[in-house]
Amino acid sequence: MDSLGLFVLLMLLCLQWTVAPAAEEITWTYTGLVGQSEWSEYFPDCGGTSQSPVDVVTTQTKYDPNLIPLTPLGYSQHGNNPFTLYNNGHTAVINLPDWMGLGGLPWLFTAVQMHLHWGSGGPSHGGSEHTISGLSADAELHVVHYNSELYPNMSTAMTQRDGLAVLGILIVTGEETNAAFNNILNYLSRVRFAYQKVSIPAFDIQTLLPKDLTRYYRYNGSLTTPPCYQSVIWTVYNERVQISKAQLRKLETILYSTKAEDPVRMLLQDNYRATQQLNHRVIFASFSAESGKELSSGEVTAIVIGVMCGCVGLAVIIRFIVKTIRFFTLLHRETVVVNSSTSSWDVLPSNRPAPMPRNKEPETAKEKKQDLALSTTTEAEKKEEPSPSLQTEP
Repeated sequence: MDSLGLFVLLMLLCLQWTVAPAAEEITWTYTGLVGQSEWSEYFPDCGGTSQSPVDVVTTQTKYDPNLIPLTPLGYSQHGNNPFTLYNNGHTAVINLPDWMGLGGLPWLFTAVQMHLHWGSGGPSHGGSEHTISGLSADAELHVVHYNSELYPNMSTAMTQRDGLAVLGILIVTGEETNAAFNNILNYLSRVRFAYQKVSIPAFDIQTLLPKDLTRYYRYNGSLTTPPCYQSVIWTVYNERVQISKAQLRKLETILYSTKAEDPVRMLLQDNYRATQQLNHRVIFASFSAESGKELSSGEVTAIVIGVMCGCVGLAVIIRFIVKTIRFFTLLHRETVVVNSSTSSWDVLPSNRPAPMPRNKEPETAKEKKQDLALSTTTEAEKKEEPSPSLQTEP
């Protein structure tokens, strides 16, 4: 009987030694063996009803006026001690000091780490985990905190429903380089392979966050990687953070999910989980739809340029109208002056002198001329008469 009991005990111990480590050492992936579709088979919580990420349909969110802005605590007080950058085969992780935290929630949350998710096709090809009304961003940053007010450490807190608080920051690409993200991206080449780590200079973590921390979405969800514990209070910011296309390319092409000694090297890409069903969960918003649509920098630039062009066009039109009015005013004045100068005598006929007769001599002068002509004729006739003495001679 003792031998049989000892045998059973040894069998149970062997079973525990062979099964338990196998569950802990399962190598999960995003695609392929133990990919997303198989996660729930090995990690039961991954098949739960409150999984993350989700698609935030803005028209179905509920405004909650009690959602106050979260307050980053100690994010800018990085001190002199360096951070640790680590390639865990699934993402690039930066461990954060425990004096960093998060205020604005019912409990105090202490920072643990932050990491990134991205795609493989460049800009506009997806890479974020959360989506907004069906649209994904190019990448996503997660800043992870645990409930240090209720639980002693991260390991304990991550199994509790109110144990974690994660900030989700959507990342899009543009033309300008984001200097804050270079604090991470410039050191990725030192952790190219899985399980490599390096110390990097500490920097202000808050520079990675959106400028507007007042507008966000809030829901209860889970870790987006196995074991998928449903213990996360999610805060997904409405404002996107922008990096350059070159920065996104570096993020997508520089890391490997395999070890340096592995014979086949696989790029670490598309490390984002597909969106999960809400299952009657409600996503709350810290802002109402009436507060206005959030505009991207490109939309703001387009609006500013449009307004400037409109102002310039309006100024040109006003100037043209003024010049046209001046032209017709001057033309009217000149017409009035010309008409006045040519018709002044018609306007005042009483002041117009009578016309002088032309080639008409005075009557007295004419009579004198007639008398002079008559007298001249008479004298001539007298001279032509013959003398009587001349007529009597033989």
